Amino acid sequence: MRCLVTGGAGFIGANLVYNLVREQHVVRVLDNFSTGRFENIIPVIKKIDLIVGDLCNERDVRRAVEDVDVVFHQAALPSVPRSVADPFSTNRVNTEGTLNVLLAARDNGVKRVVYASSSSVYGSNRQLPKEESMQSRPMSPYAVSKLAKELYGRIFYDLYGLETVGLRYFNVFGPRQDPGSEYAAVIPKFITALLTGIPPLVHGDGEQSRDFTFIDDVVKANLLAAAAPGAAGEVFNIARGHRISLNELLTLLKIITGKSVEAHYSEDRPGDVKHSLADIKKARSILGYEPEFSLESGLRRTVEWFGKDM
Repeated sequence: MRCLVTGGAGFIGANLVYNLVREQHVVRVLDNFSTGRFENIIPVIKKIDLIVGDLCNERDVRRAVEDVDVVFHQAALPSVPRSVADPFSTNRVNTEGTLNVLLAARDNGVKRVVYASSSSVYGSNRQLPKEESMQSRPMSPYAVSKLAKELYGRIFYDLYGLETVGLRYFNVFGPRQDPGSEYAAVIPKFITALLTGIPPLVHGDGEQSRDFTFIDDVVKANLLAAAAPGAAGEVFNIARGHRISLNELLTLLKIITGKSVEAHYSEDRPGDVKHSLADIKKARSILGYEPEFSLESGLRRTVEWFGKDM
């Protein structure tokens, strides 16, 4: 399989690239390194075709899509808080950039585009668990951009016959996730804080809950989505199907790390969803997806990876 991974130097993209290379697929990466890190792909740099280019540059995208069978569209400007602070840039990269990818894929005969969406599209809809047929109620520009991506994906399948598959990720974590940014996800932030003896920062009361999903299961979902019959034009929840509060998560991480550092609590963040839990029946039925990693086993692997450099 000849593959393009947009955002292939990012957290999810790089882990996907490693798997594709290991399975001996022909892999091309498009990344401008605005949020991705070059060190993420150094070990496979001689085994991939790297294009340093911008998702919003039509010429870069069309060059990257040439002679490709499947596009794994992972590139995006992440983070709800970032989008609240700068909605214009989030829309430009996530929505207009996706349109560039879909147009190039359509015009170059790509067989399928598997793209990253987000559980954030459910937003303020309080029903649990979240089912794909539920009404979307985005609470942030980031969530709006992800929903727009899904709508474009569906339209390109219906209008042009381009096979598209959307994956709604639920709070992905694991090795290669960057803890350094102010917009970093909670698990790498908690782990690095505990390992360095710094009080972890919890926004709100810590009782908000999330369906945390280990990166290896997300990679597997992408590979399944690239080939599954009956998946074109659809979106799927990708998660474990279990939730845990941030306070419970912190307690578990203290046990795993052997560290006991008291957390610092601050105000809620605008645009954050209170509770998140996925129904994954549709992914099981059509993709054949089944999460392999428990939260604890994934956390232990992640702590081990972060601990190597500390």
